[in-house]
Parts: sequence; structure tokens; C-alpha cells
Amino acid sequence: MAEDKMQQQRFELKYLVKEDVARVMRDFVSSHLEIDEYGATQPNFSYPVHSLYLDSEDLFLYQGTINGDRNRYKLRLRFYDDRREAPIFCEIKRRMNSIIVKQRGGVRRDAVDRLLAGHWPDPSDMVSQDPRQMVALQNFCRLLHQVRAKPKMHIAYLREAWISSQGNSVRLTMDREVRCEPEPVARLNTRMDESVLVFDREVIVELKFTNRFPDWFKELVRVFGLRQCGAAKYVEAVARVGEHRILRTIGWNETGTKFREYQPAAEAADGPSDRQNNP
Repeated sequence: MAEDKMQQQRFELKYLVKEDVARVMRDFVSSHLEIDEYGATQPNFSYPVHSLYLDSEDLFLYQGTINGDRNRYKLRLRFYDDRREAPIFCEIKRRMNSIIVKQRGGVRRDAVDRLLAGHWPDPSDMVSQDPRQMVALQNFCRLLHQVRAKPKMHIAYLREAWISSQGNSVRLTMDREVRCEPEPVARLNTRMDESVLVFDREVIVELKFTNRFPDWFKELVRVFGLRQCGAAKYVEAVARVGEHRILRTIGWNETGTKFREYQPAAEAADGPSDRQNNP
């Protein structure tokens, strides 16, 4: 496996721009950063990214972002293609006040179902002997079990990534054609049959830095009139397709005992849920 160049702790600012602005911005950025190795050989400088987001049955992790919790996290399985030998990255993305902290461990594809079923990771599951990745995977599984998270949403997009030639302290990414599709099982397949665009045709620009905000970032923001915004892919995806398509209904039976059952999308569209009827 190639060296993992992920920024483990960083500040992250997001902006939404039109495609024509993003193309002009590319010329500005290229005088400060280099296109990363995965996009360098592509005609559009972009490579596909696929993430399967995990959440509890009542969407606890989704609600953490909606409620603006200062310390929150997301769990996801990230992959880039359908090759059997390609690793699956189990990722934790935390927000601690204004800082983003990421951990991930790469595992073999045939280990994923076992881990999601509740088994503790084994060294044989790993694709790297780096002990930091095993620690990350153990933390991932602990949080997975804690909230009883299951697959909820498949999100895919094309990423154009620019990196510094002098370390990993500064990155800029442009994510295009963000698509989503509810997915209740870990197929780990890049195919999407009924996907919808999350941000229409707008491009998500992310400025990522580990120390101080670079002066040229300030100039970039000024020149292009950028306005910082929230662009959480998983949260926007759930909002776009509707919570009812992935949320379990909470209801009560005749004895007053709470029960849970899946609510078909068609029923959710026809009328209010049991949760609404039973506050």
C-alpha cells in the first residue's frame, strides 16, 4: 500500500463555488501547490472517492452535526475502486471545537463484514503493519459498537487534490459531482443505481492546514470573494434524500412498550411517522 499522506489533525474551511470559478482558481493554486500523484495522470486532474457512512438506527451521528455539537464524529468506510485486493479504510473523522482530527486503518475487503458484525480486529485483517493503523481501527470498532452503527449512505465524488511539495501542512481539494444513495449493507461497490446530486453542479473547495492560515490562502479568499459555508456531505445527503428513507421508526405497542421497525419509504411519503404521532 502506498504511503498514507492524510493530514491527521488540521483546520478545515469549506466553500461552494461554480465550475467556471473553480477552473480559474486552479491556475491560482498551481503557483503554490502541486497536483497530487493520483490526479496528475487524469485528464481532469481528479480521481473517484467512495465513502459508505455508518450511523445508528436513530441517526445519532447525523443529529450531532444538525445540533451543532462542538465535539462530534463520523464513521465511514472509504474506498477508491472495485479491485478485490484494494484496501478498505475504516475512518473516524472528529470535530473537536474548530479542529478536525482523522484516524484511519486499512483492512482487507473480506474483513469488513466481520468487523461490522461486531468482531474485534485481528492483525491479519490489516493491510499495513503500521501500529497507528491498528490503534485507529480499534478506536473505529469501539465507536462502531458503542452506537451500534450500520451502513446508511453511499457517497461518491471526483476529487482534485493539491498538495505542498514541502510537507503535508497545506492541502487544497476540489470535490465535484457529489452523489449519494441510501445503502443499508456494505456492498463496497462503486456502482450507484439511483444516485442523486447533493450540491447540484457546485464544487466544494476545502482549504486544509495544520498550523497557521497561509497568507496566500487569505489572498485566494479575497481574490475570488469566497464565503465560508458548511458542506458536510453525509448530512446534506441525508437531507437531500429524506430521513424517512434510512430512519427506523420508533413506535409503541398496545402495552406501551417502545418498539422499532423499518418504515418503507412509500409509507413515510404517505403520512406522518409513529414518532410524530407519539411525542
